Amino acid sequence: MAPTQEEQQNEAGRHQEVGHKSLLQSDALYQYILETSVYPKEPEPMKELRELTARHPWNIMTTSADEGQFLNMILKLINAKNTMEIGVYTGYSLLATALALPEDGKILAMDINRENYELGLPVIQKAGVAHKIDFKEGPALPVLDQMIESGTYHGTFDFIFVDADKDNYLNYHERLIELVKVGGLIGYDNTLWNGSVVAPPDAPLRKYVRFYRDYVLELNRALASDRRVEICQLPVGDGITLCRRIS
Repeated sequence: MAPTQEEQQNEAGRHQEVGHKSLLQSDALYQYILETSVYPKEPEPMKELRELTARHPWNIMTTSADEGQFLNMILKLINAKNTMEIGVYTGYSLLATALALPEDGKILAMDINRENYELGLPVIQKAGVAHKIDFKEGPALPVLDQMIESGTYHGTFDFIFVDADKDNYLNYHERLIELVKVGGLIGYDNTLWNGSVVAPPDAPLRKYVRFYRDYVLELNRALASDRRVEICQLPVGDGITLCRRIS
């Protein structure tokens, strides 16, 4: 039986939910995943920050709820303790990380906008994990260069998550591969980029999607041929590629 007009409107409405970057063709299936797998055990601080972020005008920048759950699980599986995040926004993925780390775990978090981070900071503080976070405002590349130059951070990070300026992903990668330990993981977000990676050249795309698409395609090609890592690209959220350093 064909869906009613009301059902079609509800389906379209779900697509506007904050963090709805799912690549699934069916919004109903995505909603099923959220309601049966993500929301029932979502920590209260994660729910609070997710709902707070939903009211922000740039909420499309946030990590999706299912991806937040995925990151939290991965960090626990690899027993991560020393991590880094490039691109913080209001801190949803940062909170997912902080909740997964042990009490003495640490996150070096970098973003060019402290104001957005401070929107979510009260929730992070209330969750009791703010002491794990070292936030630095400003571009990440100079900080990474300083860390490499110092020689004391090579191979010290268990996990690094990148959700920032796509045109610099390859620049980040060449530095982060030095900083993550052998056997450690780097996660690059948005590597399927709204599905545009397989869109024909004349496809109607939003301006920002079209602008960054070539950078995402270049990154994907580079990671696939990089012998220093083994990779796994997953259709979680807007696509995430995990890179495990092997040499």
